[in-house]
Amino acid sequence: MASTLKYLSVLVLVFLVVDAANGQGLKFGFYAKSCPKAESIIHKTVASYVSFNPTFPAALLRMHFHDCFVRGCDGSVLLNSTSTNQTEKAAIPNLSLRGFNIIDAAKAAIEKVCPGVVSCADILALSARDSVAMIKGPWWNVTTGRRDGRVSTIGDAFIHLPPPFFNVTQLKASFASKGLNAKDLAVLSGGHTIGIANCAGFSQRLYNFTGKGDTDPTLDSEYVPRLKSKCKPNDFVTNAEMDPGSFKTFDSSYFKLVAKRRGLLTSDAALLNDPETKAYVRSQASNNGPTFFKDFAVSMEKMNTIEVLTGNAGEIRKHCAFIN
Repeated sequence: MASTLKYLSVLVLVFLVVDAANGQGLKFGFYAKSCPKAESIIHKTVASYVSFNPTFPAALLRMHFHDCFVRGCDGSVLLNSTSTNQTEKAAIPNLSLRGFNIIDAAKAAIEKVCPGVVSCADILALSARDSVAMIKGPWWNVTTGRRDGRVSTIGDAFIHLPPPFFNVTQLKASFASKGLNAKDLAVLSGGHTIGIANCAGFSQRLYNFTGKGDTDPTLDSEYVPRLKSKCKPNDFVTNAEMDPGSFKTFDSSYFKLVAKRRGLLTSDAALLNDPETKAYVRSQASNNGPTFFKDFAVSMEKMNTIEVLTGNAGEIRKHCAFIN
């Protein structure tokens, strides 16, 4: 009994520490005096890119997610590898990340006005929010004051990023380790309403699910031929729309696809294997996502404060791809 109580007390302490680290030291208008034009410069820069390529919001949202789940929202995903260290960028899940040029452009524009003041981590968090809003997606509050991390390793990315083949138990555990719950998992998965996925990420579901040349039985059999026409075996080049016909529009149609067993990734289909996530999927699918935008804003506000560095921790990088 005593050992059980000791374990529970340690577990509670761990979650309290995680919760305390999430968002502490951030505030609205952090740069109001030190760089008052910072947020408008970021918005203008992002708009210039999104205006000619509406797929960038999906790219920036994914990059923000990949940053926050590894060492917190500290911009560590932005760092280039060196001769002595392979960074998060080099990890397989991050090789398809796009939009680094947008963050670099925003940083360069800000450095001309306020050198050494605005962090790359804040630029990424604001860019993800602004870009999604630009394609008529939800708007969420972004407090600022993040500092940039000085550590980025390829191994951390493999450990902390939930892969597309995770089942729902693994996904819930991954999210819980970052202070996010089952509802956050279902809500943030809805970000797959925009963007694309490489065929390699789900082709096993089409051609060799159990190693016997079979198809994943949880995938709608009528949907399989359409996916096979798009993705051939061992295709590492072709990309498929996550939300066909609507992948450039942020809406709730993703949940309708998942409810019909047409979610592209194993992790999408997994949402139907848990009572809470399944209930959320069905509630958004049957009523045209009545609360999805509001819920997404809430979950993003939680996510973008994960394990942030503030105060004297970290640094303010001069260039987002290199530590000072």
